[in-house]
Amino acid sequence: MNFILCILFLVTLSCSDDETEVVLVDDTPSVAFKYLALGDSYTKGEAVCDACKFPSQLQDSLQNYLTSNEVINLKVVAQTGWTTTNLKTAIINENLNAEYDLVTLLIGVNNQYQNKPFSLYEQEFPELLNTAITLAKGDLNRVIVVSIPDYAYTLFGLGGNEDLISSQIDQYNLFAKNHTESLGVTFVNITDITRQGLANPALVAYDNLHPSELAYTKFVERLLPIAKIKLGID
Repeated sequence: MNFILCILFLVTLSCSDDETEVVLVDDTPSVAFKYLALGDSYTKGEAVCDACKFPSQLQDSLQNYLTSNEVINLKVVAQTGWTTTNLKTAIINENLNAEYDLVTLLIGVNNQYQNKPFSLYEQEFPELLNTAITLAKGDLNRVIVVSIPDYAYTLFGLGGNEDLISSQIDQYNLFAKNHTESLGVTFVNITDITRQGLANPALVAYDNLHPSELAYTKFVERLLPIAKIKLGID
């Protein structure tokens, strides 16, 4: 005679001589935090693995502070080569809902690289920041603006124009920082990390242009404490 021990532990259990069927029942609701990352190649993670880009690393780092019933869902709207104009168009095409608990915005390097008028950034960056706030449930405290990396400190950036590139990146970042902070939105500087790229080649990806996984890890070291506060995560 077969003896079957049936144990009930948050389960519905059906026992027979032939098989034991266990159906898990968990009435605890899961909590999904929604994170939206807006940007260009630096947000897309050009030349690094999908899990290596800074939004994915931030997602994974935040997950470490959550319970098993809480998750971070990541949505990335970013492509290599995008200017502020491209990002604006992409956001419209995505038809996003204003439902995000955290939004990061990193944009502008391609305006500089493609020699777009600086006045275009002065016009479109504030528009993008307003859009980011709207998508963050209208709450500016859910938004983080990330500074533009400096590609002058890569092998790709070498060629005699390094000082001009850096000064222009500084101009873009200063405008973004001043406007961001004037609204009470958080601005996080990571440019200094990328300016170690020539001294520490490990901070640059294999394409000799974009940040490496290690560089993005250093970005996240600065972003994580702020993101935790914005999400109310201990």
